[in-house]
Amino acid sequence: MMKQIKNILLVYPEIPKNTFWSFAYALKFIRKKGSMPPLGLITVAAFFPEKYHLKLLDMNIEPLLDSDIQHADMVFISAMIVQKESFMDVVERCNRLKTPVVAGGAYPTSSPDDISGVDHLIQGEVEDTFQDILMDIEAGRAKKLYPRSKRPDIRTSVLPRFDLLKMNEYGTMSIQYSRGCPFKCEFCDIWKVYGNKPRLKSSETIVSELDRIYELGWRGPVFLVDDNFIGNKKQVKQSLLPALQTWQTDHSHDFSFFTQASINMADDEVLLRRMQRAGFTEVFIGIETPSTASLRETGKAQNLKIDLKEAVRKIQASGIEVMAGFIVGFDSDTEDIFDRQISFIQEIGTPQAMVGLLAALPGTDLYERLMKEDRILGETMGNNTHNLATNFQTKMNPATLRKGYLKILSSIYDSNLKNYFSRCSRLMDNLDNTTHFQRKIGFNEILMTLKSLLRQPFTPYGYQYIKFIVRNIIKNRPICGEAIRYSIIGHHFHTITQETLKVDKVTSDLDRSYRYLQDQISQYSTAVLDHSMEVFQNIIELYDQRKKILERIYRQIEKVHIDFRDDINETYSEMSDKINSLFSNFEEGLMKHGRAI
Repeated sequence: MMKQIKNILLVYPEIPKNTFWSFAYALKFIRKKGSMPPLGLITVAAFFPEKYHLKLLDMNIEPLLDSDIQHADMVFISAMIVQKESFMDVVERCNRLKTPVVAGGAYPTSSPDDISGVDHLIQGEVEDTFQDILMDIEAGRAKKLYPRSKRPDIRTSVLPRFDLLKMNEYGTMSIQYSRGCPFKCEFCDIWKVYGNKPRLKSSETIVSELDRIYELGWRGPVFLVDDNFIGNKKQVKQSLLPALQTWQTDHSHDFSFFTQASINMADDEVLLRRMQRAGFTEVFIGIETPSTASLRETGKAQNLKIDLKEAVRKIQASGIEVMAGFIVGFDSDTEDIFDRQISFIQEIGTPQAMVGLLAALPGTDLYERLMKEDRILGETMGNNTHNLATNFQTKMNPATLRKGYLKILSSIYDSNLKNYFSRCSRLMDNLDNTTHFQRKIGFNEILMTLKSLLRQPFTPYGYQYIKFIVRNIIKNRPICGEAIRYSIIGHHFHTITQETLKVDKVTSDLDRSYRYLQDQISQYSTAVLDHSMEVFQNIIELYDQRKKILERIYRQIEKVHIDFRDDINETYSEMSDKINSLFSNFEEGLMKHGRAI
């Protein structure tokens, strides 16, 4: 007889801290643990009938205990590709504790063959299928795999279970207006999964979601997680934005909004004006590259139809900050792309520039093309910033690409943040002070200002920080509060970049040391050593030198932030074994001289 399913545990795995997108080192200034909540899981939670007891556990804000798993009759888990390491750890723990697992979300949808240990795997969107799946589970006839079904109509979607969240632990709240994108970028999986025809919620549904998080006490930023907020410009302008503006007026502008959109939003002055009036202060745009050849290669047609620099300036002049995504590693990229990216990023004044190596995601046209060309090397980790290797064979020499990518990072987020603060000042000069959405000053704003002023002047970038703050108090007084926010965000980018550079230095040092010792030892053979004590003494000296080299490198690792040590510790262990193996032919002689391998 099937065990009655009553207690449901919804688990959201950890997102690595060592990526731009975590904002982990900025959140500490405002005493928050997570950037944004797991909107997908709390949406799924809304499909459960009242008879179920639900608990949400976001591992980004609290640990998952064995007792949590043991108390549950079933665990539902959702993850993106970047969370797969934590995802598999949760699945293994559930298997060990004999608690059934149901998995869904972006990672299980795109890579079902890579996942083991899951009892039931659900692909795609579940609005139209979840009740049937739940009935199968209750009847004990649930399938191993539920493949993607047709894309659901989301106009009257359910109200997510925001009440399950520990709201005070997050830096922002999330809602969703649309799914899908009208464009067909080769590297992107959004239009493949959600379609080219954007599906929209009604304005009334969005207002009800805002009402709910307001009732639960939320005040502050709200992220509309749409992959392209303006996929249907007409409906956004005519229906949603007027509704948002009315809501803001009725609620004293207690929310600020930010979202993701395509660069062609700059072509529509009415759209920009209405977004500003509704309280939009930021937008993330995939600019990708200043190279027209690379934009053409990847099918980024919308970016080819517009002057990118002028478009960014127009959006900024509307009081909306442009966060921008950039990519290197396209087949069309030449070796000058790194300097071109640096110059472009500095010139357009985008403080938050998310630069990554091109990744081939499963299910994309890029992945399919590279598979046909036999260029796929493995699966991507899903971290599109500060990942120093691609998962496919690039046209550019990999060492050149890696070196160039690190050059971009070390320039735009340099050790004293001079270039970063320069972009911030350029942005603040471009913002129209009379129309920029004015943030409310609350306890969190006061707290982050005090923490910033007490801590950041004493960092490696302290001098540039002080110059930046003073400059913008004088020149941009109406919005000078934004200078503190940009400084705190800059601290996050600085931490991520400088720690990544430390890890790369350690990796390079290990490689050089191995090659050096290998070259030195290759000069000798056991036959020669058997007849030459003088030559064997050289081996002993090399062996002792090996110890000093490894000790020196280990001291470098101890200076790396603990969040970045896992991979480099593994690399260090593997390379230590390789270095020690160089002396395996001389083990007997070394032992005679008190050197144990």
